[in-house]
Amino acid sequence: MKTALHSVSYAGAWIGQDRLSLDQFLDKAVKLGYDGVMLVAKRPHASLLDMDARAREECRRRLGANGLQLACIAGYTDFCAGSDHLDIPHREMQILYVTELARLARDLDGNLVRVFTGFERPDVSYDQQWTWCVESLRECAQRAAEFDVTIGIQNHHDIAAHYESMYDLLAEIGEPNCKAMFDAWSLALHGSDLITAVRKLAPFIVHTTVADYVQRPRFRYIPHLVNYQEQPAVIRAVPMGEGFIDYHTFLKTLKQIGFDGFVGYEMCSVLEGGGSEENLDRCALQFLQYMRSLEWEIFE
Repeated sequence: MKTALHSVSYAGAWIGQDRLSLDQFLDKAVKLGYDGVMLVAKRPHASLLDMDARAREECRRRLGANGLQLACIAGYTDFCAGSDHLDIPHREMQILYVTELARLARDLDGNLVRVFTGFERPDVSYDQQWTWCVESLRECAQRAAEFDVTIGIQNHHDIAAHYESMYDLLAEIGEPNCKAMFDAWSLALHGSDLITAVRKLAPFIVHTTVADYVQRPRFRYIPHLVNYQEQPAVIRAVPMGEGFIDYHTFLKTLKQIGFDGFVGYEMCSVLEGGGSEENLDRCALQFLQYMRSLEWEIFE
């Protein structure tokens, strides 16, 4: 397994998080010791608005000169968006976006584009939203195939978030270059068995992105009852190995099914210790140390 640093970790994605330019991020990944990078397909990094022919050539050159591989281009999609204005071709726009991301991945010597399914809308039936996702992702995969690029669906958004639904979705799409970017954190929050889930999705898994979390209980005070009502726990990111997700089991099972792709690390939410560059670097290094600590048992 190879390590990749997700550029969202240094993209200023949440309040207080330091932001680096694309060039600064690539230098950072090399300095920290990563094998590859995941590049966010939006500003401040690999936005299609900014990645003209010259920028692509320079990025490709910098990747090669620094011995970095492009693990994937990280796209941002929601194929259920626009249900309140069906006259606007939201899904066509996103299919075009993903097609151009596939071209970008090819131009940077990569072969994988990360996408999402859709956030569920209350005003449209589940089956309709499922169909939107299937049809859109199928066309994305077909168009990406022209560039020898795989579409990787991350189990993140509402539609097909559960591993059994993700299996159903990929089977229904039925394109050989439409795969799963399968992460453990959502499985853990769902209460799913990690081993069962990984073995179920084994034919499809091409990448995993990791981040560790703790759960902090929340309660709302009810004055007239002089009591508290329990609320959903808030999830906070912590350095790798300090949270509740059993990554040891998850990664070991991935190895057992023959997975040999990238394990990406991301810091894309409020992080213990804050968003200073110093703290981000500390956590990025701790991930590498965590991975090395498992090598003797899992990766040999």
